[in-house]
Amino acid sequence: MLDILIIGAGSIGERHIRCFLKTNLARVSVCDVDKSTLDRIKSTYSLSKTYADFYEAISEKPTAVIIATPAHLHIPIAIEAAKSGCHLLIEKPISTNPEGIETLQSLVSEKNLIAIVGYTLRHYPFVYNIKKRLETGDWGEPLHLNLYSGQHFPLYRPAYNKIYYNSHETGGGAIQDGLTHFLDMAQWWLGPITNLTADFEHVSLKGVVVEDTVSILARHGKIMAAYHLNQHQFPNESVITMVCEKATVRLNLFDNQLRIMDSPDGNWQNEKEVSFDRDDAFIAQASEFINLIKGYSSDIPCSIEDAKHTLNCQMSILSDGKESIKWKKIKMESNLTYA
Repeated sequence: MLDILIIGAGSIGERHIRCFLKTNLARVSVCDVDKSTLDRIKSTYSLSKTYADFYEAISEKPTAVIIATPAHLHIPIAIEAAKSGCHLLIEKPISTNPEGIETLQSLVSEKNLIAIVGYTLRHYPFVYNIKKRLETGDWGEPLHLNLYSGQHFPLYRPAYNKIYYNSHETGGGAIQDGLTHFLDMAQWWLGPITNLTADFEHVSLKGVVVEDTVSILARHGKIMAAYHLNQHQFPNESVITMVCEKATVRLNLFDNQLRIMDSPDGNWQNEKEVSFDRDDAFIAQASEFINLIKGYSSDIPCSIEDAKHTLNCQMSILSDGKESIKWKKIKMESNLTYA
């Protein structure tokens, strides 16, 4: 069994604790600066040790470190852990800016470490299925992707306005928190985004000023794409439609449903559903990470280089915003009506 240290025991950190323990491949210790959080975690899970001080935790030389802190702390913590020879699983996004990423990459290479970034959608069965089918060419070349996603944050993340989410500097807002998953997923399928234009706004969520709604038009080379996400609608859904030369593919992510239409006069064909929930993706990611450390290969985990490109996309969106849109004023006639 490997010794795994999880830094940060908030919502995502606790999920990592639970899911690494479920692999039965790891002894898990936890570091968090909040004593009440540590006490609760210690009483809930079978942990090897808990720490309030990061440097004390690192001095114990764990095999690997899972970094589940707010995003602006990811790289400084990862660099210190890499200096100590620890393998790394860094939560998404890799950071809020590129500072220190090249230093981290040099350390990882120099010390021959495994370092991946936690984009767990790659571990959803149908997401992986689509990746493999695109590689085989069964559907021909992809031409156009449309993604629509939303959920009601006050229900699913009731503390959103008290945590990292309420500031861009700590990785908050819809772009860094939610959209980043889909940017990684689509680039894993289609290749890197080469051009984009974006619009975003704070529309609804109370207690924050960061954006909760975002729309993007992008190009993955020749492939056109549109991304739309909000964090205040009632339905919890993510629907991705991909138009390819020989088929149209529609993934309803949270309903775990994949449908394919392979002729213009055909019907939707449902792929066989697989029993699956969110923890399963984190358990799969944890197992994959441990296997990488043991020397096995995998084409699923997100590399630092991939995550760095997604970060560049996020920064471009945030820096451009409405300025990237060539707005046209539409003259409205006083007698114009829509019946």
